[in-house]
Amino acid sequence: MSTYIAPLRDMLFVLNEVAGLEEICALPGNEECSVDLVESILDEAAKFASGVLDPINRAGDTTGSQCKDGVVTTAPGFKEAYKLFVETGWNAMPYSPEYGGQGLPAVVSMAVNEMWKSANMAFGLCPMLTGGAIEAIAHHASEALKRKYLPKMVEGIWSGTMNLTEPSAGSDLAAICTKAKAVGDGTYLVSGTKIFITWGENDCAENIIHLVLARLPDAPSGLKGISLFLVPKFLVNEDGSLGQRNDLICASIEHKMGIHGSPTAVMSFGENEGAIGYLIGEENKGIGYMFTMMNHARVNVGLEGVGIAERSYQHALWYARERIQGTPIGDKSGFKKSILHHPDVRRMLMDMKSRTEAMRTLAYYAASKLDKARAGDAAAQSRVDLLTPVVKGWSTEQGVELTSTGVQIFGGIGFIEETGACQYYRDSRITTIYEGTTGIQANDLIGRKLARESTPGAAMKDLLAEMEATVAELASKNAMLGIAASLKKGINALSSAADWQLANYGVNPQAAAAGAVPFLKLTGIVVGAWLMAKSAAIAVKHLAEGSADDFYKAKLATATYFVEHQLPFAVAYAAEVTGGSDSVFGLPENLF
Repeated sequence: MSTYIAPLRDMLFVLNEVAGLEEICALPGNEECSVDLVESILDEAAKFASGVLDPINRAGDTTGSQCKDGVVTTAPGFKEAYKLFVETGWNAMPYSPEYGGQGLPAVVSMAVNEMWKSANMAFGLCPMLTGGAIEAIAHHASEALKRKYLPKMVEGIWSGTMNLTEPSAGSDLAAICTKAKAVGDGTYLVSGTKIFITWGENDCAENIIHLVLARLPDAPSGLKGISLFLVPKFLVNEDGSLGQRNDLICASIEHKMGIHGSPTAVMSFGENEGAIGYLIGEENKGIGYMFTMMNHARVNVGLEGVGIAERSYQHALWYARERIQGTPIGDKSGFKKSILHHPDVRRMLMDMKSRTEAMRTLAYYAASKLDKARAGDAAAQSRVDLLTPVVKGWSTEQGVELTSTGVQIFGGIGFIEETGACQYYRDSRITTIYEGTTGIQANDLIGRKLARESTPGAAMKDLLAEMEATVAELASKNAMLGIAASLKKGINALSSAADWQLANYGVNPQAAAAGAVPFLKLTGIVVGAWLMAKSAAIAVKHLAEGSADDFYKAKLATATYFVEHQLPFAVAYAAEVTGGSDSVFGLPENLF
């Protein structure tokens, strides 16, 4: 079995050369952050990922979490790893110092979180969900709730969850039936069943803070009648100590295809009188508040696509170096060599490496825009809004494809569980589904982020203009002429598809929706190619200045591969968007 090794050189290249880490560190509130400090943080995170989280990943998959009488026992090593995770301050890293956090930039957290997701995705889901709950409470709860709950959640002693889905309410949150009623003392009694609750019950955190969507008795129907409640596993006394157990229980945990180390709970609220909860914000505005949590989760799930692809790549590369099989085509030596020497294996590894680098660059770039948005940059916020569904949808779809390639490189033995290749494929499969399926992300992209924007298409047009400027810059350099020409074709394809969506979304919404996922993939490929082209230009500059660093040669090679092997799909996706909707509806229902 291979050992996860964080790709620190590539991470730092993207942070420094593409995401503009030095500029991010100079933003208000980031004064204590520096490039040297970030390098030290990433070094330590890499040690924790490879030394603590990666060794227990296998046990998480094979043993998983167990539930008996409402008590969940996590996989061997998870409880001890979580304790060390909290003690060493990793959970507090991205949050406000006001509540005990370290206040580090989002782009730094992005790089660190990638390591957790690569080394042990199931473990990383716990701090991810806690982080989303922290964001929702910090943005929308009363000062009293913030003071009472955030410090220990930021520290990680208490974990957090998101309770949306019910047996009859999946993507259609308007169908939520969980009820809440006011007691009269400022508290509410919550009753109902929620399913698919990630880390809904565990033995790692002292308390679990559930954020629950529910309806009040006189609430309007539909989405406008849903409120958000904070419902703790244990009630919290005024002095911050834990009180009695609340009226909620884990009824069971799901038996899943992957992420076995993450307990996915069926949560029952109000088996007796009702679980005591506290209203967050105003009544009937819970959906808006929950989107604060969901947007945080969506970016981080997109990062899971990056992390799991990187881990699968490393595992496949290890095997390709070790496995001796046959003489490569055209090799006259007569000696058998490792499968790394075979052209198709080389192609698959290049595909995994280049696409993972493109996803990483997109994720870090989006996080850098988030840091600028938090500093008051409206244009940066617009870019974050546009790219969030792309980071989530495109990166997770890529992750599924690439972990499948990882199994393929192993060949028949990869289908055997003992090799570990299957786990990354199985773990990746949920990422395109939870926190909003790829279809939901695509509909968000063509709807709220394109056609229903305050000025329809403005954010996309700004992005296209910036990419066009990059093409003009690259075209002035002989070494970049080929990449510039290919990128121009991709930009043209995206531009024409965006224009088609804008023209058709209002008059023929079903046709627009039929091309939504291809449009999302088109956007991901073109933006990924743009960022890889910028990376290639930086590498060429270093090489022209006399650098003998093989890293820059490798970066140029992977960027060139992405442009030559992935970017051509842009034209096909554009054709699918603009001319493929009729055939989607070409088969009557009775003929399916």
